[in-house]
Amino acid sequence: MTADPATLWHATAASGPQYPAAEGVELADLIVVGGGFTGLSTALHAAEAGLRVVLLEANQIAWGATGRNAGFVVPNFAKVDPQAVVARLGADRGRVLNRFAAGSADLVFDLIRRHEILCDAQQSGWIQPAHSAETLAKTQSRATQWRDLGRPVQMLDAAEITMLTGVSGYLGGWIDRSGGVLNPVAYARGLARAAAAAGAMLHEDSPVLTLERKALGWMVRTAQAELHAPRVLLATNAHAGGLVPGLAHSFFPLTVFQVATHPLPAAVRSRLLPMGQCVSDTRRNLFTFRFDAENRLISGGMHSLGLGAKTRVPAAIRARLAQMLDLPDIPPLQYAWSGTAAVMPSFLPALVDIAPGLVAGFACNGRGIALTTALGVQLADWAQGRALADLPLPSGPVAPIAMHALTQHAPKLLLPLSRLRDRLDRG
Repeated sequence: MTADPATLWHATAASGPQYPAAEGVELADLIVVGGGFTGLSTALHAAEAGLRVVLLEANQIAWGATGRNAGFVVPNFAKVDPQAVVARLGADRGRVLNRFAAGSADLVFDLIRRHEILCDAQQSGWIQPAHSAETLAKTQSRATQWRDLGRPVQMLDAAEITMLTGVSGYLGGWIDRSGGVLNPVAYARGLARAAAAAGAMLHEDSPVLTLERKALGWMVRTAQAELHAPRVLLATNAHAGGLVPGLAHSFFPLTVFQVATHPLPAAVRSRLLPMGQCVSDTRRNLFTFRFDAENRLISGGMHSLGLGAKTRVPAAIRARLAQMLDLPDIPPLQYAWSGTAAVMPSFLPALVDIAPGLVAGFACNGRGIALTTALGVQLADWAQGRALADLPLPSGPVAPIAMHALTQHAPKLLLPLSRLRDRLDRG
């Protein structure tokens, strides 16, 4: 058994039930490999539809990126706006994918209410402030596009941004009030409990050793079990491993550090995000912040190549928080951790059609909680027999990225340039 990572979320979430390692021979309608948001949402919705579901997690529920993010629930695409989605995919498929994303945060909070998941959830809104005139124009266009899809979106001027965030210097921005925050580990454990209650069989400490196609479906082996099902979902996100040749080279693994300070004094806390939203601004070197239920200040960041990142990067994030939020007496860090997510070359959710009855699903791209939960609903439909082509997500065969050994490091290599360009944006 691998110990939980030392994240804020694992430390503060209520402990969940332990699920036994897979043993013996099991027959199922669907085998899900991976106990993160995608796998858990798929297992829950497929089990609720009456399928016999077995979920295999190599470590523990919420061990990977699911338990190592910042807990933002954001119902849009990080790098692509609705009009660009339509331009890429065509009017019909583009509109369907945009609707998929637009309703994803509401889906998350509806599940939390329906299954009474205690995860410090607040559907208080997500704010994107603009740091330059160029990005202000982009955020105004972006907000209009999502508002036209029926989202509870509002454009904000500089004064409104300062009022909502407590931070001066931004030129304006927008808010999607359907977004929000939660404790991702507690949310994942709640999804696991709901899936188990619906009849799904969950197994932790059960890494998949082999995956073999048989006449009537697939055989999956772990150290102590042999499982058979006509359909298998690989919901491993960035931890694809070597089960499917080329799959681990079809996305960019993006490692992001997160930190949480000790709780802020009430007088200081009341100035920043007084209504509990979360913030991701428009910088290339993204600046984010939110608070947890105990008033710890949370932020994240990437790192350029170099030694000592585990200590150097958290210290740099804390210093940036002090500077950006005008906190000369910022509390020391209480937690620091990192996680790795999968970013597709298109920056859009995607299904990988590996072989008949074998699919991998990717929907993170910096919007993990909302979009991966929504992806699970669609994959449950696939498990019931719906064709991949009829789902609202792009799909295709395994497509390894050219020169992946080098290009996977591009975000880290380009970070110094991104910082420079951010500084030059305001002149």
